[in-house]
Amino acid sequence: MSKYLERAEKLRAIVEPHYNCAQSVLMSFSPDFNLSDEAAYKIAVHYGAGMKSGNVCGAVTGALMALGLAGKSDEKFAHQVLQKFKENHKGCLNCVDLLRQNKEAGGNKKAHCDACVYECVKLVEELL
Repeated sequence: MSKYLERAEKLRAIVEPHYNCAQSVLMSFSPDFNLSDEAAYKIAVHYGAGMKSGNVCGAVTGALMALGLAGKSDEKFAHQVLQKFKENHKGCLNCVDLLRQNKEAGGNKKAHCDACVYECVKLVEELL
């Protein structure tokens, strides 16, 4: 298991404070790029739950933030994350749609969100 995935799993296991999906992905990479946990927490605070409104999955936005932090600013990197995530989720990127699909399949919300975080951590790691 990679150090990034290991860190993501530890962050998602913490109950208080709760780290949303965007924070969990960004904070998995932030130590390698001299961004403090406190700063990463604050930067990504409003991106969980699809920007707190069911829009683009927080794990995806966290992945894009991590790529930017790593200096991967070319849009091809963003497109690769978005395309791969959509391929894995029946074309969906939005939190509300992902959660609906999960519920219809009888899935557990926390386990689903954790899996999205881990998936995005792996996608970023592949691109680094």
